[in-house]
Amino acid sequence: MKKTILSLFTALSVLTLAACGNDKTSEETTTGKETTPIKESVTYDKDVASISIFLTGNLQALEITPVGTTTSDFLPLKEERFPETEYLGFTKEPDMEALIALQPDEIFIDAEFAEKHGLDKYEAIATTHVINLDEGRWKDHLNNIAEITNRTETAEQFIADYEAKVDEVKVLAKEKLGEGTVMAVRVSAKGIRVYGMDRPLGPILFEDLGFTPAPGIEAIDKNWENISKEVLPDYNPDTMFVLVSSVDEGSQQVFDELQNDPIWQSLKAVQNNQVIVIEENPWLDYSAYGNKLALENLEEILLAK
Repeated sequence: MKKTILSLFTALSVLTLAACGNDKTSEETTTGKETTPIKESVTYDKDVASISIFLTGNLQALEITPVGTTTSDFLPLKEERFPETEYLGFTKEPDMEALIALQPDEIFIDAEFAEKHGLDKYEAIATTHVINLDEGRWKDHLNNIAEITNRTETAEQFIADYEAKVDEVKVLAKEKLGEGTVMAVRVSAKGIRVYGMDRPLGPILFEDLGFTPAPGIEAIDKNWENISKEVLPDYNPDTMFVLVSSVDEGSQQVFDELQNDPIWQSLKAVQNNQVIVIEENPWLDYSAYGNKLALENLEEILLAK
């Protein structure tokens, strides 16, 4: 009797182990004796609309092409980057009829505009995800969206590739620009804007690339600060990044005149020939993909120096 019970117990154990061995989980599948991790799908199976060009840049970094996106006037949609994405107007006033016509499965929206427009308007159209761009940095936003879309591996790979490129550009920047102080300004017909430590330019310049901010930059506790040209010598950076507004008419003329001004000519960056003129697109595109394009642009500029 004892031998019979023991034999039955042994048989049940073998069957149980065999069943466990053939179990499939969400993490892996078993083929013969080899275990192969499940790969993330290349194509996202939902139609996504984005109410923020910055969120669109994060979606693109995750290899998700939105069916529609809003944007800002200084970041127009370029055909080569958005061949399959419909323009939905400016983020501050999106074309709701066009959005409804797309019949998206999901909508991603900047928290600022979800509050201004009314979140319920979007939730009535599709499942809506609100991302607060004022919380954390671009990598946090990317990872947040990656969790929602099941693209965590894609996000990890993008960040790894980005950081590898950062290391390359850092070496090049040290060789071409030295280790002096840096600031970024935007010149327009309305005046001069100095960018602080926050988005859009602070994180990529002073955190990712590790440039030393010019005196006074760290005290700017907002996205930017408007100044007069007379204040520029207070910062007096060794290297200066300059954007000229593409939106405000007459901005290029203002910059041309500024370059002939004695105050401008007295700056170290000007005297050292280390004024780097960059474009709003992609430099003001504070997203994972936008920062990638900005890095590549800086690399091109430095290689040409």
